[in-house]
Amino acid sequence: MTGLSVVIAGSGVIARTHADAILRHPALRIAALADPDPRANEDLATWIAEQGAPAPELFGSLGEALGAVAADLVAICTPSGSHADLAAEALAAGAHVLVEKPLDASLPAARRIADVAARAEAAGQLCAVVCQHRFDPASVAVATRVRNGDFGRLTSAVASVPWWRGQQYYDSAGWRGTWEQDGGGATMNQGVHTVDLLLWLLGDPEEVFAYTGVLAHDGIEVEDVAVATVRFASGALAVLHATTAAYPSLGVRLQVHGSQGSAVIHDDQLEYLHVAGGPDSSAYAHEADQSADAVPSSELRGAVKPDDAFVIGHLRQYQDTVDAITAGRRPGVTAADALLDVAVVKAVYLSAHLHRPVRIRAVLDGEFDDVLVELEKTATAAALVPARATR
Repeated sequence: MTGLSVVIAGSGVIARTHADAILRHPALRIAALADPDPRANEDLATWIAEQGAPAPELFGSLGEALGAVAADLVAICTPSGSHADLAAEALAAGAHVLVEKPLDASLPAARRIADVAARAEAAGQLCAVVCQHRFDPASVAVATRVRNGDFGRLTSAVASVPWWRGQQYYDSAGWRGTWEQDGGGATMNQGVHTVDLLLWLLGDPEEVFAYTGVLAHDGIEVEDVAVATVRFASGALAVLHATTAAYPSLGVRLQVHGSQGSAVIHDDQLEYLHVAGGPDSSAYAHEADQSADAVPSSELRGAVKPDDAFVIGHLRQYQDTVDAITAGRRPGVTAADALLDVAVVKAVYLSAHLHRPVRIRAVLDGEFDDVLVELEKTATAAALVPARATR
């Protein structure tokens, strides 16, 4: 057996995607699965065997797996509220870690694991967080031009995650739609990837003002609709929209605008890109789309996406993880990056709760931790009343 040995903590739905990506990577092999649900372990192990891979060892907990298996990398695929504790356990055992988004459901827990990860990094260990859309060719093409200054001064962005999740989605698992394990609703669970891209492209966020609501689902503690404005340190302004109440679901759309260029990423494909050769003083501009020059035709808007596009996205991040381990460099998405994502999402919830703008620095520094506890208790109690009865 060769390659880096991987232990997958959590054998639920997202673990299948991770297992698929790992099996496709020549430098990785699945050594063990760790889940307290024996049926989940057995089902995933059976699927792995059906792919022609060696059967992994099965354990009821990550601790048991780490005590029996020499793990090079641990993939955390459990409910969000357990991410930080399990990541810390894996790092303490000497393994590298890749955490499925978000870093954790709890901001204090996310803050703690970011600190642990920073110390581990100094000792040569890696703690990466899944934000696979940073590695999409369309995202890379836009980010490259932003970093090169081709957009001029970044001025604004519009991000929309108009998805649908039926009531059955929230009813399918007791942790879904809860503060303790989900950490939030449409913004945290579905929208955090787009939040990450916003921050990656526009830089440091300074302040958020938001509204949230529960408009299409019953018995959940978290929002199914959120809208927010984000002000960045550069002065750029962004609009964020995330929902699981947009039937029947449309593609995620991200527009980025600057004084010398604009880009549109739609459903992970590049829909539009144009950058000027320099400042344009004309009153109006009507410039041709340069998308075809920026990405392969398979990554342009309208191209047929492969059925396994989601797995391919994770595979790209696994490639970055392997490269970072091999080269001894930082991964493309660090725990510190993911902490900022969580802080912005929590700022959305705080702003909606307090009915005022919220500064990101204050959220990161823990000034609102008590308010977050109050917010979550209030939302938990409100979830006992069916949403339709409150409208």
